[in-house]
Amino acid sequence: MSTKMFGARIKRNIDPQLLVGEGSFVDDIPLAGALHVAFVRSPFARAKINSISTELAEQHPGVAAVYTCDNIGALDLELPQLIPHPCMNSPRTQRPLARGDVFYVGQTVAMVVAVDRYTAEDAAALVDVDYERLPVEIDLEKAILDGAPLVHPTHPNNIAADLVQISGDPDSAIAGAEHVTKIRVQVDRSTAAPMECRAVAATFDKVMGELTVWDSTQGPIAIRGGLASIFNLDEDKVRVIAPHVGGGFGQKVLLFYPDELLVPFAAMQLGRPVKFIEDRRENFIGSSQERTQIHEIELYAKKNGEVIALVDRFLHDTGAFIPYGIAVAQVASTSIAGPYRIPNIRVEFKAVYTPTVVVTPYRGCGRPQANFAIERAMDKLAEELGLDRFEVRRRNLIADHEFPYLRKGLLFADGLPVSLDSGQYHKALQLLTEKLAPEEFAGQQKAARDAGRYLGLGLSFYVEGTGLGPYEGGHIKIHPITGKVYVNTGLTSQGQGHDTVFAQIVADQLGVAVTDVILVEGDTKAFDWGVATFASRAAVVSGNAIHKSALIVRKKTLAAAANMLEVSPDDLELRDGAAWVKGSNRSVSLAAIATATNPLRYAFNESAKAATQFAPASKHDGPPLAEGQHPGLEATDYYSPPSATWAYGVHGAIVEVDPDLCAIKIKRYICIHDCGNMINPTIVEGQVMGGIAQGIGGAMYERIEYDTEGNLINANFVDFLVPYATEIPPVEILHLETPTPLNPLGVKGVGEAGCIPVAAVIASAVEDALRPLTHEHFYHVPITPSAIHAALKKAAPAN
Repeated sequence: MSTKMFGARIKRNIDPQLLVGEGSFVDDIPLAGALHVAFVRSPFARAKINSISTELAEQHPGVAAVYTCDNIGALDLELPQLIPHPCMNSPRTQRPLARGDVFYVGQTVAMVVAVDRYTAEDAAALVDVDYERLPVEIDLEKAILDGAPLVHPTHPNNIAADLVQISGDPDSAIAGAEHVTKIRVQVDRSTAAPMECRAVAATFDKVMGELTVWDSTQGPIAIRGGLASIFNLDEDKVRVIAPHVGGGFGQKVLLFYPDELLVPFAAMQLGRPVKFIEDRRENFIGSSQERTQIHEIELYAKKNGEVIALVDRFLHDTGAFIPYGIAVAQVASTSIAGPYRIPNIRVEFKAVYTPTVVVTPYRGCGRPQANFAIERAMDKLAEELGLDRFEVRRRNLIADHEFPYLRKGLLFADGLPVSLDSGQYHKALQLLTEKLAPEEFAGQQKAARDAGRYLGLGLSFYVEGTGLGPYEGGHIKIHPITGKVYVNTGLTSQGQGHDTVFAQIVADQLGVAVTDVILVEGDTKAFDWGVATFASRAAVVSGNAIHKSALIVRKKTLAAAANMLEVSPDDLELRDGAAWVKGSNRSVSLAAIATATNPLRYAFNESAKAATQFAPASKHDGPPLAEGQHPGLEATDYYSPPSATWAYGVHGAIVEVDPDLCAIKIKRYICIHDCGNMINPTIVEGQVMGGIAQGIGGAMYERIEYDTEGNLINANFVDFLVPYATEIPPVEILHLETPTPLNPLGVKGVGEAGCIPVAAVIASAVEDALRPLTHEHFYHVPITPSAIHAALKKAAPAN
């Protein structure tokens, strides 16, 4: 009997190929005679371009072409505004090559195409650009003041968007509050820093009129549609392939980066393959970033710690342009109340232009900032009221019977009101309490302090809106000769394990081995419709679409097998690659069933089986297709979620802080996580662990630093610190499974969960550890040794 695959710890199908170096990334694509691209980038954060001289570069040996905004034709336009919203006034987006002005250090000004990258870079250095520097303001809070230098003259005070959302009646609740807690928190800018930087290559077949693009993108179908539109090509003449992608984390889903248009343009113009492989410095100064937000949050509560109203005002740094609209800020604003039963909310944000690299979603997309704000405020509320940190959360958590919990007035990124669909929040907190044993830890903490060591305990509860629409699709086909199952979807994978989890979904319905399910994605010729891989949506949206398609194929398979075996479909079961009559040894293979469902099928010539030759059956063999019937065992279906699903969890940690070295060591880290039904717990844990690693980076190490002139001063892995494996502690992961009622599989997304609460956990624990030495709070991340030193130096000793 076949074992149920859904929920099983199946090893990832793709790992053996990648581990032995057999992956195929964009730079591995063999393109004979390919030309290579280098970009001339702005050295200034804000400047006028008086002139661009390309003559010397064009004359350099080996140069095929030099492009500026004046010779790229229809590409000389502002790129698409991806997510419109009425709170944005005339949103500004970047041009592929700057015209008239530059708006951040690293903006593309000219493109050189040459026989190799070395030649292209040498020629790029010969392009002479005459700039007139303009004043800048990098500080987010100063940028909105009257008189601050403007990034765009069209936007006074650099305000790109201003939105207020209200749930309940916060004014009335505030008037009746018995206590108010107010804090200011800040999360600094970071970058995704994927192992593989971005890359794009293109060829154009003039005879067939076909453009083929290889792109390390998270959204090949969107890229295809945009290219077809801009280049005035039929969509079926544009093929976009995302081969193996070495990490994305949101950075590779922007539509478009300049190179994604300019490289195909050059290939079409020059009649040769063209390739651009981003180097690490370019990734720092040219690919999108995220995180900087400053929140002023207020909790209005009763004396018992019950929060009756929340007010949050925050600034969001959107960089020099706003191509992704208010997505990051909107997710933060609608996640601000976390898992808590807070009936009255007012949240306002201002998205602010700064002359820096463009901001778009990076793993977490506003959730880590919102979580840091609400969880640090909950800790401060507990401190001010003399309550235990666990208890103040317990008194405010949404109860099981209150789901779905609607926050009317707060519209999530899907445009629908926030509605937390299911969960066991109290049970999750109880599990963490049991694991950390705070009362027992208090004794250990005192003993450590007596010995001159400083231990601290921290926790943070989070929610994660996942599974955004509008839709995804899935196509399934059983091969008539091999019996293997081919699955196609419009997504692409950057390491999430789609090939395994989607195979598990299909294997359960069709009774085949997971290794006999072959997933093809990341190729617009394989599947025509889809959105992209982002926002923890793959398992929810594509997974359910594939599930629906598998059910159709299952029904067709059982009907055909029943006819062949002369039994009722109810008497059959699918297992081990065949349809079996229950309780017997009679069966027919899926390959044979798929063959039989084609009226023009081919059958084995019994007399030539040993030679494995095929002979055509009679052209009259088999009945004609009925109206509406289709040959073969295949189906395509789509799934459109009614709204987001909300995963959640609670993390806790014990850390030790060395006040002499100002160093933090994580002694123990615990994660309680619930993403609904788990398709594969091992892959869920991998996603959570990866998120925690990035969360630790944001909590303790990673900060993009600009000087006052807008120069990125740590655009390398020497100065921009990321945690090594040695900095990531063992993590104890405990699962809850609370199915969502919103989709057939009962699944919620998991991709961003791990990174959301980490900063708040670490800050809470460090603060707890240093309480004998300082009254200072840690409301700004990352918490570097310098921050700890400043807190110890500044604060008076505690009593």
